[in-house]
Amino acid sequence: MKNVLIIEDDKEISDLLEIHLKDIDCGITKEYNGITGLHKAQYENYDLIILDVMLPGMDGLEVCKEIRKSQILTPILMLTSKSGEIDKVLGLELGADDYITKPFSIREFIARVKAIFRRVELFKQTGKEGKDVVFKELVIEISTHRVLINNRRIDLTPKEFDLLYLLASHPGRVYSRESLLNILWGYQHNGYEHTVNSHINRLRGKIEKDISDPQYILTSWGSGYRFNDQII
Repeated sequence: MKNVLIIEDDKEISDLLEIHLKDIDCGITKEYNGITGLHKAQYENYDLIILDVMLPGMDGLEVCKEIRKSQILTPILMLTSKSGEIDKVLGLELGADDYITKPFSIREFIARVKAIFRRVELFKQTGKEGKDVVFKELVIEISTHRVLINNRRIDLTPKEFDLLYLLASHPGRVYSRESLLNILWGYQHNGYEHTVNSHINRLRGKIEKDISDPQYILTSWGSGYRFNDQII
């Protein structure tokens, strides 16, 4: 059974999601306020957090930000309004794993939830079979999701870790922004290629000595990004 936290102030929507999540063998906890929802996320363990953007107490974007600042890796599926394009972008950049726009069909919602669960299981399997990556002072431990530079731990969000590991495990291979969105977020996010840029910039800020002259993550102008295959 998967444990899911729903943070949604609309009781009818929350109850509807609960009914259909139970149909796929999920245990449900419901919160209707951003502050109480954040507290639940920080002090209890869940397999997925369903997070609405518009919440009393603390809005969903701030809740998402605080969850990731707490180094909680639980997948987050954000619920956004139809006109909330900026909400989608910010949600992804703050560490959400996916978003779905209201109004949405239950069929699409469940498909998104199942896709997240599949990606988590696939990544766990990769962690069992994958190899640690070592380049000079940079160490990426796939089994523990730890990143070290000169034996100092670097705190990354789940998406930042996934992005770094993908690039570093295929040094020299160029990934377009579109392909990175498709691989790491699970499907096409047309129009959100700048989300990749934001993740790359934050990642460089954490692992590079000089972000103006990166040594690990390089830009292939007009094509995308690649990990430096000349590092020994």
